[in-house]
Amino acid sequence: MRLGIIGLPQSGKTTLFNALTRGDVPVTTSGGRFDVHTAVVNVPDERLDRLTELYRPEKEIYARVTYADIAGLDGSATGGISGPLLNQLAQMDGFLHVVRCFENQHAPHPAGSIDPQRDIVAMDAELLLNDLISVERKLERLAEERKKGGGRDKAVIEREAALFERMQASLSAETPLRDVELSEEEGKILSGYGFLTRKPVLLVFNLGDGGSSPEIDYPHRRSSQVALQGKLEMEIAQLPAGEAQVFLEEYGIAEPGLNLVIRHSYNLLGLISFFTVGEDEVRAWTVPAGSNALEAAGAIHTDLQKGFIRAEVIAWDDLVALGGLPEARAKGKLRLEGKEYLLQDGEVMHVRFNV
Repeated sequence: MRLGIIGLPQSGKTTLFNALTRGDVPVTTSGGRFDVHTAVVNVPDERLDRLTELYRPEKEIYARVTYADIAGLDGSATGGISGPLLNQLAQMDGFLHVVRCFENQHAPHPAGSIDPQRDIVAMDAELLLNDLISVERKLERLAEERKKGGGRDKAVIEREAALFERMQASLSAETPLRDVELSEEEGKILSGYGFLTRKPVLLVFNLGDGGSSPEIDYPHRRSSQVALQGKLEMEIAQLPAGEAQVFLEEYGIAEPGLNLVIRHSYNLLGLISFFTVGEDEVRAWTVPAGSNALEAAGAIHTDLQKGFIRAEVIAWDDLVALGGLPEARAKGKLRLEGKEYLLQDGEVMHVRFNV
């Protein structure tokens, strides 16, 4: 999972990046300059920790997420986003859009005032414009292909043209592409284009001390909202675990921002976690929700997918309560499932296979 942190200058993108990655990247404005910092972090998961306590394995392996702090967007692009910046944005699975909700006289807002709704509209407009330019270029190429003939099947070209005309109409109406209804075939056609407004967006309201989340109407699909105090979260992230917990309790923060943001991100991207356990390794795996047992086996290793016979499945908390796989097997609590079984979030899976 790769998540890009975007936002207007002085919104606190790098502050959030440091809070999520426990990093210490200098918090300075890039002045619209293209710049990227990346970090890979473990996905906190209490379920994995409980399973590790049970098995005491040689290795405990968390799912991982890559965060990219991407500077260079300022809500003012008129000719499309530059190549290197666009390449970075297109690689992301989703965006964390940091929206400034705090006052700071030492770092005034570039627009002169705090207005979260205005800033969201400005950032969305930049992404919409870039997608619109890309769609119009594609339509020009399809028109040329129609004229030349002798290449692809005419019906295929017409279907693509109709699809991109729908997208052009949506973007012209300032509607992101993730709001457009697509068939499975249309989704496959668009999968290689990396359109920015098709990607899920988590609005992260960056509050000042004691600030409250603004009431923002953002009715788009595959979007969500979360509010946190970025500066405070960054400071807590630098502390040892014991001290950090004391600070969280003192400021009435139920859980670290990292946990909150990751949970929202998993929901937005439609992801779930399942586990494999043993004395050598307890591990979390990430797959799309709706994955079947055969697909989940392939995420572990292609040999398991090729030689798949059956999957033994049990909920993680049931396994902990029973004391392990042998005990669960002896009491008949492990379910035997076939290739088409849809794996559920938090299940432990053991694959029977033969290669």
